[in-house]
Amino acid sequence: MIKVNHVSKKYGSFTALHAIDLEIGDGEFIAVLGPSGCGKTTLLKLLAGFMGPTDGTISMDDTVLASTKHVLPPEKRNIGMVFQSFALWPHMTVAEHVKFPLSYHPNKVKEGRKELQARIDKVLKLVGLDALAERYPSELSGGQKQRVALARAIAPLPNLLLMDEPLSALDVELRMEMRKEIQKLHRETKASIVFVTHDQGEALAIADKIVVMNQGRIEQIAPPEVLYTRPETEFVATFVGKCNLVKGQWRGDQFVPTIDSDNVWHDLGVADSFKTSGIYPVRPEQFQLMAADSKGMQGVVSFVQYQGHEIQYTVEVGEATWTIHESVVATRFETGDVVGISLKNAPKQTGTIVSN
Repeated sequence: MIKVNHVSKKYGSFTALHAIDLEIGDGEFIAVLGPSGCGKTTLLKLLAGFMGPTDGTISMDDTVLASTKHVLPPEKRNIGMVFQSFALWPHMTVAEHVKFPLSYHPNKVKEGRKELQARIDKVLKLVGLDALAERYPSELSGGQKQRVALARAIAPLPNLLLMDEPLSALDVELRMEMRKEIQKLHRETKASIVFVTHDQGEALAIADKIVVMNQGRIEQIAPPEVLYTRPETEFVATFVGKCNLVKGQWRGDQFVPTIDSDNVWHDLGVADSFKTSGIYPVRPEQFQLMAADSKGMQGVVSFVQYQGHEIQYTVEVGEATWTIHESVVATRFETGDVVGISLKNAPKQTGTIVSN
């Protein structure tokens, strides 16, 4: 168990992290998600021991790793690190990259040469590089280099594996493949993983739990499905999945959109923060487009993007701009079409509205 307790980090007058609290369970896969400059890499550096906190403490299994008075250096922590740039040594073969941490890590192999080679062989087989053991980095593809970086990090069996946007240098197809590889390694090694990324799709696809950060603060911590379907703040709603924030009035568990007061939407699990602000967050796939003469809100299609499995519409509704995703088998609309808009799976009502 890793505990980050009320940790802050300042650079002069700038505060990069504001009183962060976070727990990472044994074997848990945590994705730290947020835009550039939100503090996610600063948090990773603190966990790695590259620097110390301005306030607060970081502990692992009740041992304090970092405080304002003392910082245990990275080489004395039971961690592995995968960098964005791979950080491979050009003069070392694939096997030598795996051997290096086994000689210097706190979990270094203390047995003889035979046991050391057995560990190297096992790790290379796990990442699919056993046939490339004697190659140098210059002789490898991008995906193979990333596997070397992963192998080097997991070789000493760390309790905590830190990954700083490890897939950002790869092309789209390779990123998809490496997601599977990382999930496989997680199952095999049972290490706790902290995976820093700015890619929401990546975080949703591979993590057990996602930490969403913004301007040095944690906005929400939740499993991927909960984060997507039950965002707690406007930032989470718009950063993860691009919610439409529909303005209106909440009356008990019913919502009346400003754009169409004849419609009443029911509470499908909207957080209290949205109710206080008079907002109903709607995912693009929760809306349905209809012919203009249908009952419901009216809008004008301003942009159409075909995506193979779906069509993404941008629709102007009053002064607001909404994103709506429809199936390719649904009725097709073109730019300039006037359309009706309704909320799926939410009974429409007219008449008496329950008041507080």
